[in-house]
Amino acid sequence: MNEDCLKLTTYFGERDRTEDGLLSDELLAIYGGHRLRASVLLRGIGGFGRLHHLHTDRLLTLSEDLPVVSIAVDERHRIEAVLEPVLQIYRTGLVTLERARLLSGEIGQVELPEQPGEAIKLTMYVGRRERVDRTPAFIAVCDLLHRRGIAGAMVLLGVDGTRQGRRFRAQMLGRNADVPMMIIAVGEGARIAAVLPELRGLLDEPLLTLERVRVCKRDGELLGRPHELPGTDEHGLALWQKLMVYTSHGAMHDGHPLHQEIIHRLRKAHAAGVTVVQGIWGFHGNDPPHGDRFLQLRRQVPVCTIAVDTPERTAESFSIIDELTSEHGLVTSEMVPAMTALSSTQTRGGLRLARHRF
Repeated sequence: MNEDCLKLTTYFGERDRTEDGLLSDELLAIYGGHRLRASVLLRGIGGFGRLHHLHTDRLLTLSEDLPVVSIAVDERHRIEAVLEPVLQIYRTGLVTLERARLLSGEIGQVELPEQPGEAIKLTMYVGRRERVDRTPAFIAVCDLLHRRGIAGAMVLLGVDGTRQGRRFRAQMLGRNADVPMMIIAVGEGARIAAVLPELRGLLDEPLLTLERVRVCKRDGELLGRPHELPGTDEHGLALWQKLMVYTSHGAMHDGHPLHQEIIHRLRKAHAAGVTVVQGIWGFHGNDPPHGDRFLQLRRQVPVCTIAVDTPERTAESFSIIDELTSEHGLVTSEMVPAMTALSSTQTRGGLRLARHRF
């Protein structure tokens, strides 16, 4: 199956609540009740939101309300069906809607657009304990992507989510075999297209999405800047941009972890918000795929820093990120064509969706 889909992403705090319980649990209950094709809840390790309150796992007093991200993917009409109940329970935070191409089942040759400076972000949803022969699926996938020259990939461990319409929650004493994981990879369109049939051969029930991104920096080399966008599109919808910085936990800048320095500098510059998520496995460039190693001095697990903001403030944020990533990291930018930022003081109207195509 090869079709257009919508990706619904929400950013909020893990202690945010509704009248009936935790917001995260309510959101995933909606996704499970609507039997969405794929969704995943990711727990962040640091960041800040619209009030610019810092949250980080480094300090006990600041780790009580870490940022979380929920991502839901399905056909357009199925995501539109969950928007109303999601917005009814949502109190604060950020909601984005993005267009993507959904691939599942039999995956043949796919033609992907090639434009100067553009790349493809490939996202795969697999189970924690899913295996290829005797190898964990996420390791087998990363090994294949690395061999095929994909620029980088990281594996994110979900704590809740849906796969093929069924909800799976992580349990303290359970095997959690089917709790979903996300594998995010970025590479040239031709390389991504060539590897898709091989991924179908590895995975039993492949579920993948494709999105266009711009690679702005790689290993300190400036390749381009985020697109210059107007404030709104032709439909009057606000245009926002998303910057994603892929590094490792051990990458440093002036003696400080790079992702923490990005949080500090963007918070000081009054960026709208930043969320940092940490992977368990991955690779960047020519380095082989890896995760934590016993007795290593610095953690080498992948880290992704996500900043979503207006085009004007994105330009300022990118200047800061450009300075901080003079040696390390992969930096990409994406347009977010339809977005609503919700707070307790904002009115809730119907969310119109831009008809941008992948």
